[in-house]
Amino acid sequence: MSTIKEVQDEIIDEFAGLSDWMDKYSYIIELGNAVEPLEEKCKTLENIIEGCQSRVWLVADECDGKIVFRADSDAIIVKGLISMLIRVLSGHTPQEILDADLYFLKEIGLQEHLSPTRSNGLLAMIKQMRVYALAYKAKLEN
Repeated sequence: MSTIKEVQDEIIDEFAGLSDWMDKYSYIIELGNAVEPLEEKCKTLENIIEGCQSRVWLVADECDGKIVFRADSDAIIVKGLISMLIRVLSGHTPQEILDADLYFLKEIGLQEHLSPTRSNGLLAMIKQMRVYALAYKAKLEN
């Protein structure tokens, strides 16, 4: 399994091959379309991420000491963004997730190209993933 850093570097390389932001947005949409939709039973209020303009559902399960994330959104760009976060963070230990420096977001230029509301939503998604990591870390240590 790749490290968080290795996966971020792969994403940076993928985006380096795209010349303009229309291509990059198209790629983000493709990533979102490739995500398996969440079952309807997971699309509950308790799984909605607060702070996102569109609806984003995030589910986290613990498997052999690692956290596996699944998500869905009703906005296609947002679904692509969460799919990248899942690709980077899913399948790692709570401590690895908590320690992760998500530098790929800055490297691919996302921060300057997202609207303020999307940027806030992205931060809310990262925060929620870290909240799950903290909760599972506490649970695994007991």
